Amino acid sequence: MARDNAWCAPAEDDGAESDQQQQQPLILERVEKEAGKDCRSAALHRLRKHCSCTSEKAKSKVLDFFPIVRWLPSYQLRDWILGDAMSGLIVGILLVPQSIAYSLLASQDPIYGLYTSFFSAIIYAVLGTSRHISVGIFGVLCLLVGQVVDRELALAGYLTESGIGSGISSNDSAVLLAGQGNGSVVLGCDRSCYAITVGATVTFTAGVYQVLMGLFQVGFVSVYLSDSLLSGFATGASLTILTSQVKYLLGLKLPRPQGWFTLCKTWYSLLVNLGSTNICDLVTSLVCLLVLIPTKELNDRFKAKLKAPIPFELFVVIIATLASHFGHFDTAYGSSVAGVIPTGFLAPQLPLWSLIPNVAVDAFSIAIVGFAITVSLSEMFAKKHGYAVDANQEMYAIGFCNILPSFFRCFTTSSTGCQTQVSGLVSALVLLLVLLVIAPLFYSLQKCVLAVIIVVNLRGALRKFADVPRMWRVNRVDASIWLVTMATSSLVNTELGLLVGVLASAFCVLGRTQRVRVCELGRAAAREHYEDLTSYRGLRTHPGVAVFRYEAPIYYANQSLFKKSLYDRVGLDPVKEKTRRLKFKKKTSEQEEEVADVTYRKPEKDEATAAATVTLDEKSRRSVRSVVIDCSAILFLDTAGVNALKEVRKDYEDLGVTVVLAQCHTSVRDALERGGYCPDAGEDHGGERRLVFFTIADAVRYVQNLSRPTGDTLWC
Repeated sequence: MARDNAWCAPAEDDGAESDQQQQQPLILERVEKEAGKDCRSAALHRLRKHCSCTSEKAKSKVLDFFPIVRWLPSYQLRDWILGDAMSGLIVGILLVPQSIAYSLLASQDPIYGLYTSFFSAIIYAVLGTSRHISVGIFGVLCLLVGQVVDRELALAGYLTESGIGSGISSNDSAVLLAGQGNGSVVLGCDRSCYAITVGATVTFTAGVYQVLMGLFQVGFVSVYLSDSLLSGFATGASLTILTSQVKYLLGLKLPRPQGWFTLCKTWYSLLVNLGSTNICDLVTSLVCLLVLIPTKELNDRFKAKLKAPIPFELFVVIIATLASHFGHFDTAYGSSVAGVIPTGFLAPQLPLWSLIPNVAVDAFSIAIVGFAITVSLSEMFAKKHGYAVDANQEMYAIGFCNILPSFFRCFTTSSTGCQTQVSGLVSALVLLLVLLVIAPLFYSLQKCVLAVIIVVNLRGALRKFADVPRMWRVNRVDASIWLVTMATSSLVNTELGLLVGVLASAFCVLGRTQRVRVCELGRAAAREHYEDLTSYRGLRTHPGVAVFRYEAPIYYANQSLFKKSLYDRVGLDPVKEKTRRLKFKKKTSEQEEEVADVTYRKPEKDEATAAATVTLDEKSRRSVRSVVIDCSAILFLDTAGVNALKEVRKDYEDLGVTVVLAQCHTSVRDALERGGYCPDAGEDHGGERRLVFFTIADAVRYVQNLSRPTGDTLWC
């Protein structure tokens, strides 16, 4: 057992303090830890845990990997099936127009959006741990995928958008060999075919990243993506999405700009080509907006009373499709329509392996964003309904929701809303019905109607702008992170916005440790409690003793700032004082008769003692013989932090000022011990030297009793 070298005595009132009674320290014994033994036992324990195989452990692994095996046997069929079926039916109906619409955003044909929603709903129901979210097409991820697809299409030589919405019919006559710019070879593949090949390859790569992160148990990365960061990123991406859909609202056929500053480039292109607006598409867009915005607001207002939202989007799609079909909008007015949407499923297809190096970086950002969105929604609903989600299992689930569907020409998915796993399966059945029977009926659906659906669904993200003043009042740091991330994501580059947001968050955390200042503490009148003198009234200070607190860890990046701030608050910089004394000694040795600038308060003392007493600051004339540093807010120390405390103690002791620490955490005590901060017992004061105390009161009493016999005083 090891003894903790700390003073811990019961509290005294002022009268007892005036009696100057010597307090006896309470020696606490800490459990000795054998480092080698602990490491060996921990390593053996982990090996047994991860390498052993029993029937119970194998069963537990299977149940953890397939959560449906756990919850399905306990599913209350009679009580829950009706509600889940109705919810799944409504959600499935809503997914149909949304899946078709978001296909445009991902630069894909409508059929591939239906494929994506169908496969992801089934896979997440089997592998997901959240009981209240569904997985499907998400706008931000579609935007990221669409940017990669357009870039690779341009590199491959496809320079127009004529293939989007033309279907995947074998009658397409415009066939261009891919590989003219990026080295890929897909013989007989037209623009639509190559677009989904790129999208599926990106999706497969992102899924592999997510599964690997789940395998290596790195689900904790989601904690580094704060709510303000994700909200700013989503809002910035929403501005980019909104801008990308304006050309469909106006009926303009414009290529999507590549590279940075796409928002500015897109608006410039829109303004230049504004005279080519298709009046039919513009009128249709305005009518659909006037219908959908108020009806969606009604859904939001009465969502607590409605068992499921009313599918106004589907009603608009059906009416718009009928109007376009019988009005011949595509031939008579040149309006862009969805085109041929085939039924059934295509044969599985492998990703384009040669394309993976080109999209690997893009896929990583897509993987991180998709996982962060899913985990944040999962944890929100889990906390609301009283259960837990496994972040690593969610990584597996989302990863396989991307890997497996990628073989069936699908693109990246994430969480999209709230429903149970059974209702997710019902939604998949609705989508299956559409894929097998109903899909061709949407041939005449105008693309501007799909763009309206996308724009209306951005309302939630765009409303965040109204919350900026409130965010600024609550926390300016979080509001700044939101603004920086939003501006970078929208104005510069979407993927770069995520990186800038992460860096801004990290620098804000580091900046907070740089801006911390040492504060002086005073004691409450009624009890032994210490707080900041500038924050509370009625606090008292101790004669000759100054108590300070530093509210941040001390490490290599802020150790110099800690020392500077402490010296400023004490009113005595020991380094400058030593320099001043050396100059004074040199000057007095040359001119002994010159008037010294050292003011002696006790002329009767000997010369050596008097040299330790100096006048430092005329603005605050109080004597300081001891400094107590409250370490309760110091979470950790590194080597530089320990050395900084050692330097402070040594420099002040050279001037006759005692420095002690109080209220150190156990980890801080261990760091001080390993760093050699505490001298050996018996080094000073007959073996009674103490440098670390459990409470501030103990430290104050100790230094008061320690300093009284000598009477040395520093004025500062």
